[in-house]
Amino acid sequence: MKATIWHNPDCGTSRKTLAILQETPGVDLTVIEYRKTPFERAKLVQLFRDAGLTPREALRTRGSPAEELGLIDGADGDRILDEMVKEGILVERPFVETAKGVRLCRPQEKVHEIL
Repeated sequence: MKATIWHNPDCGTSRKTLAILQETPGVDLTVIEYRKTPFERAKLVQLFRDAGLTPREALRTRGSPAEELGLIDGADGDRILDEMVKEGILVERPFVETAKGVRLCRPQEKVHEIL
């Protein structure tokens, strides 16, 4: 099974999710460190849609400039997406995609739903 994780190595939940994927037999894993390889808008739209989330629900508010950018109160989904493309740290993490779907793996055990 192919799996892709949008990973931040500084995030404990992301590291734990990555470990689950690496330890699961039969997983052909692609790791995208999104701070090095920024998100494309179309990919974010697809990930959020497939995970059943809105841009606001996928917005990382802790440890990000979301409040300073005015994204917490009143910003629409398009504005949030625009800022996420500019600043990947605004995307909550980690997202994992397999043939079975997409999950925001918080907590990391959610990854089992798509393996």
